Amino acid sequence: MALKSMLKVEKSGIAVASIFYLIAGIAQLVILAMSPIMPIGVLAISCLITAYGLIKMRKWAVWLVVILLFPEITFATVTLYVSIMQQQAFFPNLEWLLVHLMLVIYVIATLVASLYVLAKRQDFQ
Repeated sequence: MALKSMLKVEKSGIAVASIFYLIAGIAQLVILAMSPIMPIGVLAISCLITAYGLIKMRKWAVWLVVILLFPEITFATVTLYVSIMQQQAFFPNLEWLLVHLMLVIYVIATLVASLYVLAKRQDFQ
């Protein structure tokens, strides 16, 4: 209840999706600061704009969610694949296991958030 009133969003699921995109955008900005790869910067800014659009319940935010779905999943799965190939295992040690699990959770969360926003697209103005 407090989350909905704090963000001024009628549906708590939209608030959660917005927070997910906000966290994803911030995390990608951190990654960009560590290794200047321009596509990550574009994804980060797009995620932050999407989070804003979701909070404000704008119709264009649904389009951004659809547009971001494929690059976000591609970025995470390629990163996971390359990491596993370099390490020669999914679980070479605890640190890499956590990195790999976070990438898997990120892909799942991206799918869930995108599908939820698409299911609720009629609620957007």
